[in-house]
Amino acid sequence: MKKDPIVFIEHILECIELIEEYTKGVTKEEFFKLRQLQDSVIRRIEVIGEAVKNIPQEIKDKYNQISWKRISGMRDILIHEYWGIDLNLTWNVATQEMQNLKTRILEIKKDLSSL
Repeated sequence: MKKDPIVFIEHILECIELIEEYTKGVTKEEFFKLRQLQDSVIRRIEVIGEAVKNIPQEIKDKYNQISWKRISGMRDILIHEYWGIDLNLTWNVATQEMQNLKTRILEIKKDLSSL
């Protein structure tokens, strides 16, 4: 039985909020020094990517302003190239791209909840 897409949307939101919590008040330099923080953020980005892979195509098509393939691709990079993770990219995703994604995901959640 397939899970309701709202479950995956909620997973994404939870991960975004955790990334925001983890990185609040942290500088880029601190992030580069704190391995546990890096691991925590990377894990949440991986979960977001996995959740995105489970969102039905019709939802992705309807909300095509989100770079769904880029998000799931980031997950693949983190999973399969763990020995050479680009911490600059990880930091930028965590601190610059999450807010925009959160706004879009909240819109989707609202739309799906009203069905």
